[in-house]
Amino acid sequence: MAGGDALAQETADVLARLIRFKTVNPPGNERECQQWLAGYLQEAGFDVELMGAEPERPNLVATLKGDEPGPVLGYTSHVDTVLADADDWRHDPWSGDVADGQLWGRGAVDMKSQTAAEAVAAATLARNGWRPAKGELKVIAVVDEETGGRLGSQWITEQRPDAARVDWLVNEGGGAVMPYGDRRLYGVGCAEKGTFRFRVRARGVAAHASVPGTGDNALLKLAPVITRLGERQPEYDVVAEPKALLQALGEDAENPGQAVAHIRAVEPRLAVLVEPTLRVTAVPTRIWASEKINVIPAKADLLVDCRVPPGMNGDATMRRVRELVGDDGFEVEFIEQVVGNRSPIDSPLMDAIRGWLATSDPGAEAVPTVLPAFTDSRHFRAAFPDCVAYGFFPQRHQSLYETWPMMHASDERIDVRDLAFAAGFFADLPRRLLG
Repeated sequence: MAGGDALAQETADVLARLIRFKTVNPPGNERECQQWLAGYLQEAGFDVELMGAEPERPNLVATLKGDEPGPVLGYTSHVDTVLADADDWRHDPWSGDVADGQLWGRGAVDMKSQTAAEAVAAATLARNGWRPAKGELKVIAVVDEETGGRLGSQWITEQRPDAARVDWLVNEGGGAVMPYGDRRLYGVGCAEKGTFRFRVRARGVAAHASVPGTGDNALLKLAPVITRLGERQPEYDVVAEPKALLQALGEDAENPGQAVAHIRAVEPRLAVLVEPTLRVTAVPTRIWASEKINVIPAKADLLVDCRVPPGMNGDATMRRVRELVGDDGFEVEFIEQVVGNRSPIDSPLMDAIRGWLATSDPGAEAVPTVLPAFTDSRHFRAAFPDCVAYGFFPQRHQSLYETWPMMHASDERIDVRDLAFAAGFFADLPRRLLG
């Protein structure tokens, strides 16, 4: 069997095995999965350590050292998943079945596919006798990402920085091809939006609901706010990374509205993904009022999921929030504040990605992107300020437009050809950066 075919088959086999470990978080229970992965990498020649805050939820760090000190390249992924209801799937979500050229199961996209590709590529290098000329290659598989990473990347970077420290990190958050006209674009996730969730509170006067005129219904006061949040958009706040993307697309970054309109005309599916990275987004998701159905509420709370451009702080965000909510006597308070994070666009890691892409998909382009959500990269960027962390899991056959809707959804699956494509990248990258 040719080397590429063997790499593809092994990656598919490992992914199927990982999917069969039911690691739904909560509760996670990732130990069995992590122990299997530890044995797989240890057998290939890696030094492996399991570590964590809870016995049933260990994180894994596998290290392949060179002969001399030097930079550290890290591959990271998480092995926990969200829930899956088998009744909603065409294939058992815990089977790892291959059908119609795709491998099915919870985690096939988010993100055991990357765990498998990273592990198989690293193990193949080690088994073939490759070692870094200088530095180290680390495979870091963590738990608990789906509920924030407190026991996973946050714990390992804060409690075991000696094990977690890397100079370059490749994680989820980019890499699936984005067809754009006659161009093939591969996004490299250089930054992530911040999270500034907030509460809007209205107050009124409680009364018996059978006589509405005796009270002042706080819930009704929130109706115009919900309408405004659905109809209004705040002004654009275009920071460095989406500006670079617009420029790469040939658009005028100083006129983002016009740029989005042109992108929509060429590829509406890309416009839907790009537009939220250019501004604050505020989406109402929850509302609470009376505890009893026959009581007019004196207080009503609306919760809003708010994501903001990388680097934007609380004061700047509140100004944008007030533009949307208005100043009609509502109490507005942040209930979560996480500033967005980023890594430099220009780096040896970006050069290596572009070099690999030039040989693996000639004519394709690597472009910087911003993830509208967040990943474990934020913990590595916070703990190691000089670490360059990118989101990149290359997929050539299953585009981002097909992949994004599958995350956390039923019938999650990945084109098996992309498992080989990604594993090839992860096998190539260490040679470019570590020699």
